[in-house]
Amino acid sequence: MGSRHPNPMLAKIHRSYSVEDTSRLFNVHKNTVRQWLKHGLKPIDDQRPTLIRGDEIRRFLSERRVQAKRACGPGRIYCLPCRGPKVPAGNMAECVATGDTAGTLQGICPDCNRMIYRRVNPQKLDVVRGELEITVTLAWPRLEEMAKPNVNSDSKGESHP
Repeated sequence: MGSRHPNPMLAKIHRSYSVEDTSRLFNVHKNTVRQWLKHGLKPIDDQRPTLIRGDEIRRFLSERRVQAKRACGPGRIYCLPCRGPKVPAGNMAECVATGDTAGTLQGICPDCNRMIYRRVNPQKLDVVRGELEITVTLAWPRLEEMAKPNVNSDSKGESHP
């Protein structure tokens, strides 16, 4: 089965492809390529067999990719299962700062109740905030950053036989 978003760079710009060649190249069904032709992919001419230039295939697939993108505006986090930007449940989110310029904005999707995440710069939260109430917390320190790391999480002070 082919990819939802075929890689346009697979098509060579100076080559002509038939419908069958195109379907093999992108690992999609021939009817998918015929649908592309109905939705704006331009053939070289109206004769049979239908031939399509490689640069036209690249243009068409690149435009489809751009149209499929959905930017997350302020106050929204992209939910992968729902495939769309969502306002977290209760307009609440948590920003876990992992460094000075890196962090993760976390919330709960109101539709599927799963955790949703967005990478943010904690110093620029006002741009991303929108109407959200954001709580900023620091991430747990890594073992290498601790003064006395205890790598044995099983020990409670007593010795085991």
